[in-house]
Amino acid sequence: MTETAGVAAPAGRARDAVLITGSSTGLGLETALHLAERGFRVYATIRDPDHRQVVLDAAAARGAELEVVHLDLTDRASIEQAVAAVVDASGGIYGLVNNGGIGLRGCLEDVTDDEVRRLFETNVIGTVAVTRAVLPHMRAAGRGRIVTITSVGGRISAFGVGLYCASKFAQEGLTEALWQEVGHFGVKAIIVEPGIIKTERWGMHRGEAARASDPASAYYHLFRASEAAADRLVERSKTRPADVAATVYKALTAENPKLRYVVGRPAAMVIKLRRYLPERFFERIYFGSFQSRIGREARAAEAS
Repeated sequence: MTETAGVAAPAGRARDAVLITGSSTGLGLETALHLAERGFRVYATIRDPDHRQVVLDAAAARGAELEVVHLDLTDRASIEQAVAAVVDASGGIYGLVNNGGIGLRGCLEDVTDDEVRRLFETNVIGTVAVTRAVLPHMRAAGRGRIVTITSVGGRISAFGVGLYCASKFAQEGLTEALWQEVGHFGVKAIIVEPGIIKTERWGMHRGEAARASDPASAYYHLFRASEAAADRLVERSKTRPADVAATVYKALTAENPKLRYVVGRPAAMVIKLRRYLPERFFERIYFGSFQSRIGREARAAEAS
């Protein structure tokens, strides 16, 4: 077992209750199915009740059993009701997987105040609210794991997604502090950092700011070039949702879990480069080369 301030933090076992936010699609759905297949009592939460049958059908296709629960990260009452339902049904709650959230793509001047508020109310305040709701139950049991799925963008920001990355930076800072705060009670806070993965996030859930596609924007051609480059990276990515799900399972069941797990070789490589290269050199080869490439593409598009 791992020790934090002299208090053991027991690993998860079969039939332990795990609540997963944002489980209707993508990483959340795959994680819910993966954990259910391996014996956890999974409560897959969805914001839109219309997605309930989609989740149940996916579970049936995999031969997995799980419960679907309504939870809206921007609605405190629904958060409290969802956590209460899990505790009432299972007698406690061992794991929380903070996966739910939204994207926001667009340069700073092209993003509205309302879009920024919605992003942070969902990704940051929502994550805080769910975490606060489960912690008393974990402390009372003397065991638990809180796994927050952030992103490589929570360590290294990128063009056109600065605000989204800011929300992920916030989740990382929160979890680092939480790891120190809750370890005294037998609870572990863990970060899972995926790289680029092809999910619904790159289609119907892309989260592009309304003004980002306005040709009148000073950033229009740069942003379009950046998005095209991102799409190429997505198509080449070999990292899959199943890789994230397996990492979450490891975080829940490892006797001595790490604070951070990076998912995907490219993400791990970039993080290592930032860690070990001189700062100015990293900025030149990583940020600078990307800036040069999208600059050339933007100028060509504008000229044509």
